[in-house]
Amino acid sequence: MPKAWIHPTKYAENIAHLHDVMTRYGTSVMAVTKVFRADQKLIDVINQSQIEYIADSRIDNLKTIKTDKPKVLLRMPAMTEVEETVRYADISLNSGFATIKALDEAAKALKRTHRIILMFDLGDLREGIYYQHDYMPVIADILKLEHIKLEGIGTNLTCFGGVIPTPETLEKLLVIKAVIETAHPVHINLVSGGNSSSFKLVSEGRQPKGVNNLRIGEALILGRETAYGTPIPGMHDDVITLEAEIIECQDKPSMPEGELGMDAFGNQVHFTDQGIMRRAILAVGRQDVACEDLIPPEGVEVLGCSSDHLIVRLHHQDLKTGDTITFKLTYGGILRVMTSPYVRKCYRD
Repeated sequence: MPKAWIHPTKYAENIAHLHDVMTRYGTSVMAVTKVFRADQKLIDVINQSQIEYIADSRIDNLKTIKTDKPKVLLRMPAMTEVEETVRYADISLNSGFATIKALDEAAKALKRTHRIILMFDLGDLREGIYYQHDYMPVIADILKLEHIKLEGIGTNLTCFGGVIPTPETLEKLLVIKAVIETAHPVHINLVSGGNSSSFKLVSEGRQPKGVNNLRIGEALILGRETAYGTPIPGMHDDVITLEAEIIECQDKPSMPEGELGMDAFGNQVHFTDQGIMRRAILAVGRQDVACEDLIPPEGVEVLGCSSDHLIVRLHHQDLKTGDTITFKLTYGGILRVMTSPYVRKCYRD
């Protein structure tokens, strides 16, 4: 069985480094835990840190998280999830009044107050009220609700439209905040300026003053900002790695023989004749991780994978059947590996 090697100490060092930068610029952090399926040992690392919030997109993850920090639901609640949202999340991200009203009713039934961050679409075209629309009637309706507190406003960038965070874009959030606070006796505590793609602005001191929160997942687990994919100096990119065992190792041609059709996933595969090569098959496949999300070590080249087999070319001859190869992972790779029940989760410090 393949193994996901989880390094809590490296995660702790990433958290400490990033939080130090964020604190310097007056920005709080929501540590996003969905990529590692809210693994409690990594949650405990967050619990021991100065991170202010824990955030996840899945109610099922929030249910299991043990923490004293405020829990945030990142994906907007479905109507069928409002009761669980109020029960298991202290704060949720929202954009539609119908859902917010349903949250109010659920909070009333549970005799508690639920905090929300109202999302605004600044052009990336994912969630949020489009900022050029008249949002003030929605604000007025929200402020009439007895069991909902408008904790903040926020936006999401780079996830759908690829819109890069800039000072000019994030200034639009501060305009919205000013308009709301001028029209109503309310203070917007949180202005959440996006995700790991906004880290570069913060670290360069260019994030507009007043934008005081980011929702960070990838930068913490992979040590890079996501606007340009640049590594963050002083952070680890191997908090979670994948180890798989070689189950066959032979010299074989690089070109298939016979009439070619589709592969196991319905794709037409193209090959280049490179002569005889040293090839290995590893006991891991697409049911565990997409092969394009694997970052192989030097001397190993990923050729492709089926549901249960990963085929690689070996550029050195010292590996054999029974040996293992360790891969670094992309963000998507970590997400799938940590979700797969066929990958054993192991810890190493």
